[in-house]
Amino acid sequence: MTPIARKFAISALSLAVLVGCNATGQQQTKVVTQKTTPQSQVNLVAPPEAQQPLTLKQIMANPDWMGVLAKGAYWSDDGESIYFARQAHQAPIADFYQLGLNSGAKAEKIAINQLHLADQKRGVLSPDASKKAYLYKGNLFVKDLKHGSVKQLTKLNSPISDVKYLANGDLAYWMSNSIFRIHKDSGLIEQIADIKMAKAPKGVQDPSSYIAKQQHRLINYVSMKHEHAKAKEAYKAQVEQQDPTFASKTWYLGDKESVVEMSLSADGRYAFVALVDNSYSWRSEHDIMPNYLGQEGYVDAVPARARVAEDDFPGHRFVLLDLVEHTKKDITIEGLTGFDEDVFAEVKAENAKAQGETYKSETAPRKIQLIRDWTWSQSAIQWHETDNKLLVMLEAVDNKDRWIADVDLEKGKFNTQHRLHDTAWVNYTFNQYGWLANSNDFYYLSEESGYSHLYVRNSEGKTTQLTSGKFVVDNVTAAKDGKHLYFRANIDHPGSYNVYRVSTQGGKVEKLTDWLGTLDYQLSPDETKLLLNASSVITPEELFVQPIGGTIQQVTQYASKEFKAYPWQEPQVVAVPSNHGAGDVYARVYLPQGYDAKSADKYPAVIFNHGAGYLQNAHYGFSGYFREFMFHNLLAQQGYVVMDMDYRGSKGYGRDWRTAIYRNMGHPEVEDLKDGVSWMVNNTNVDVSRVGTYGGSYGGFLTFMALFNEPELFQAGAALRPVTDWAHYNAPYTSNILNTPDIDPIAYERSSPIEHAEGLQKPLLIMSGVLDDNVFFQDSVRLVQRLIELEKPMFETAIYPVEPHGFKQASSWLDEYRRIYKLFEQELK
Repeated sequence: MTPIARKFAISALSLAVLVGCNATGQQQTKVVTQKTTPQSQVNLVAPPEAQQPLTLKQIMANPDWMGVLAKGAYWSDDGESIYFARQAHQAPIADFYQLGLNSGAKAEKIAINQLHLADQKRGVLSPDASKKAYLYKGNLFVKDLKHGSVKQLTKLNSPISDVKYLANGDLAYWMSNSIFRIHKDSGLIEQIADIKMAKAPKGVQDPSSYIAKQQHRLINYVSMKHEHAKAKEAYKAQVEQQDPTFASKTWYLGDKESVVEMSLSADGRYAFVALVDNSYSWRSEHDIMPNYLGQEGYVDAVPARARVAEDDFPGHRFVLLDLVEHTKKDITIEGLTGFDEDVFAEVKAENAKAQGETYKSETAPRKIQLIRDWTWSQSAIQWHETDNKLLVMLEAVDNKDRWIADVDLEKGKFNTQHRLHDTAWVNYTFNQYGWLANSNDFYYLSEESGYSHLYVRNSEGKTTQLTSGKFVVDNVTAAKDGKHLYFRANIDHPGSYNVYRVSTQGGKVEKLTDWLGTLDYQLSPDETKLLLNASSVITPEELFVQPIGGTIQQVTQYASKEFKAYPWQEPQVVAVPSNHGAGDVYARVYLPQGYDAKSADKYPAVIFNHGAGYLQNAHYGFSGYFREFMFHNLLAQQGYVVMDMDYRGSKGYGRDWRTAIYRNMGHPEVEDLKDGVSWMVNNTNVDVSRVGTYGGSYGGFLTFMALFNEPELFQAGAALRPVTDWAHYNAPYTSNILNTPDIDPIAYERSSPIEHAEGLQKPLLIMSGVLDDNVFFQDSVRLVQRLIELEKPMFETAIYPVEPHGFKQASSWLDEYRRIYKLFEQELK
């Protein structure tokens, strides 16, 4: 065993010791000096030579050797400590810790019987901010914030789903489809809404048929029983109405729908309810995913999600329940601007023309739903904190519109406060919004300027844009007094994020952190400090605390000594000029050991294509693709130039960059890859005839599109868990970009690799997990058969029987990357 292999071959025992020491040992809080200015010019200098070369077995091993990092960190209620979890890669259960912020404090593991006291991350404050109500394991707790005492209010097997303080200090909570109110003065628990998704009972019915009427007319006993039943029913209704000890009447909303979400007004009078048709299912009606290695030795039939070609989401229906008057209003959508527009008119006309037909545009009500934002946990339903005023954020199921609407509680209708329309699609991020405290104003994020920015709209309908420029704003926190909005943005450089704040009345944006890398933040309860989860290019995420206006301090050090001691090459972030109208395309570049720009021997090169499509990887933070980061170091040690590019469609660069792939996936991105190859040839002494590419998921899709449509661009490619036909992917993601196959077959045929497979001329490696419930294994099977029928001999496949989309087993990762490395060594060296 080589010295470096010995260094990284961590046994289970030594790993446990490493984890234990980090978990309970001294936390060496330290002031961090950080290089905070992105490079304005790239200085391509050879990296230092690593005395201990990397091996695939080392870098594809169980990642616990890199350190078990802190996850899900949040502030304690008093702001004097932080809570977080740590979970080893293969561990079934996470451990939870509390770390005091005073000097010399240790991170203490929290015992199971104390977890309910851990100042839960999510909770609601009482109107006077003296108490905090929260849910733990489905039960309700209230904490006295002055004295720190915690009181458990429920001990149930049926979980509570949500909790809210009402304006008068009463506490409301949801369980199943019922809403309960705890009266603060008496402690009385009142069921204020009992919603049943069933048809209302018909009650005692008078005879209707001839035989029934005859029976009642001729038989006195039958008639008497009927009259008694009617009298009992009338008396019961009278008691329910007049007896103050009875709970409110049951709501019957029909048996054809289910409750998606419901929310209660500040005074507890109104409940806003979103419903969905029961006939809809996310599962495919026609298919399963076979698990060939079932625990009983048989093939298990695992349910599979619906494909975009078969998914037909019906949207949501909305009702308003008056819990005092016991009246129901169906909310009409006519008040949403553009609710009946034919937003697909041009697309349908183009597709009809291709079929030799003519399309006639007609208006019709569109399907509407509560906004689905994949990055925030805030409800789309926002009641005012004191008044009976309601805002709802809605989106069209067709992805072209987002509305912020108020609800007319008297008339039962939406009124548009803000409409964001996009001819491509409205983003599934950057949708935070909410009321500002102590006012009738609300804030929201919008990409209407081309970038996600902050806006405030007042009660008179005047809108003020608070931020502007070619940068992206997200992760918004409203100050408790409503005077400031805190947010994260990449103002200095697209690949470097910091925390800022701005007055809700407008004014200068104030920078609160000075970090070169990526970070997330949380504002402390007293709004004087920031908890940061931050990383740099070669340093994994650690926790930091920074007083606002003060010095940043690192409070965790969980990256292992072995990982930090290794001389990792820091990739250089470069701006690649586009020859295809894209401006600058940002990329990370790794240089070979001993790099010499003037060497007579040109270098082989590899371009890595990140996954997700809409994801940012050419930044100054530690990559979520940590195995690939180490693999790129290995390739550089073996003499390769490596580029990792944020092609068009990637996150962090604004609306036009995101939507450049609309109805045309895999074409603008491949143009960017061409510019990346040209840049490496012109700037890093790369041999244009020895360049390969690889990537997983969306990156695997791009590998296909490059090899099939630009066969001279790359000499070899590896596609991992790749999409081969977008009609088989899921609806929420795909319909954004390509619409749906029945509406826009042109976009699917243009964008699906299986439609272009005849262009393959260079060696291709296809690798897929059999248990991939994201990109189905069938995707690769169909493409393989297509390549066989096209008589293409230059491809190979590898399957991984136990792996989902994100591989779990170190042996699978190792096998996968051994094959990729072998391909590049054979075809590029």
